[in-house]
Amino acid sequence: MDIILSTLNARYIHASLGLRYLRANLGENRERAQILEFTTKRPAQEIAHEILRHEPSLVGFGVYIWNTDQTLEVVKHLKKARPELLIVAGGPEISFETETQELYHCVDFVFKGESDHSFRDFVRNWRMGILPEKKIISAPLPKIAEIVLPYDEYSDHDLAHRTVYVEASRGCPYKCEYCLSSLDISVRGFPLDPFLTALERLLERGAKQFKFVDRTFNLSPTTSTRILGFFLERMKPGLFLHFEMVPDRLPDELKALIEQFPPGSLQFEIGVQTWSETVAKLVSRRQNYEKVRENFKYLKSRTGVHTHADLIVGLPGETWESFAEGFNQLYALEPDEIQVGVLKRLKGAPIIRHDREY
Repeated sequence: MDIILSTLNARYIHASLGLRYLRANLGENRERAQILEFTTKRPAQEIAHEILRHEPSLVGFGVYIWNTDQTLEVVKHLKKARPELLIVAGGPEISFETETQELYHCVDFVFKGESDHSFRDFVRNWRMGILPEKKIISAPLPKIAEIVLPYDEYSDHDLAHRTVYVEASRGCPYKCEYCLSSLDISVRGFPLDPFLTALERLLERGAKQFKFVDRTFNLSPTTSTRILGFFLERMKPGLFLHFEMVPDRLPDELKALIEQFPPGSLQFEIGVQTWSETVAKLVSRRQNYEKVRENFKYLKSRTGVHTHADLIVGLPGETWESFAEGFNQLYALEPDEIQVGVLKRLKGAPIIRHDREY
């Protein structure tokens, strides 16, 4: 195993779905790659030493907003110890405003966007002694039906001790400017039969907690009802499902299934973000607030769903007074949790257009 796929997670309980996609799609080189995950709390020099202990020829890092500084330090230690070591990076944080980042100048190649297949092709060519002429590798979106699903890459230890992340689709139809998903051209769904077969294997291996990372799980009632029906048929004590939901979209066929789940087995992360229609319009967020109220009241009164509602503080045009009013409106609807997140200016997000005025 001379290929290391690595990232620095915020907490140990998180398991990188991206790295598992990369390894699953490496084809004939899959068995030559291993995943090494760390947390951002671990010293950079210690991480570099652990990676070098495996004597890799190629190291790839997944770079996100929460780990970009620490990843840079790890790369510096690796290059100092072994200047000839081939190091590549990918992930959302390095995919945008790439050449302005110090990390770009320290690694050998950067992969932009979904790299399930472009990384596979890179490794094949590298094995033959061929490297790209350009440092930045931008590949077209892979055909979603041709992506090898990554769920067999979760170890038994992962299933017992860590969050299992899954996705039935990629992309988002909404254009909220603070989110990188606003750049997506369309929503692409994985073929459901092989996806559900993969989930069945995870259940058989003992997985009990599934966190869906789809940006809009309830966008397609056909898909979401089939997935909920799949789990409802296999419901057992301890099974817990987390979904990200569009707050103003809850069709009747979805309600009929939700009501059948035991209390606490479903968690909906509901992104309200702002209760100000003026602010929502500024950041291109479409939201029917009357429907939002109706759906929160329905979930509270008719289901056992645990509701986790998100608000963002710091959006363009938001004031202390308007945020407070929005918080009070949401609080009155009695969600189980309210998470207030500070606005993060993600690299590449269209919200940059407001920087000068706000």
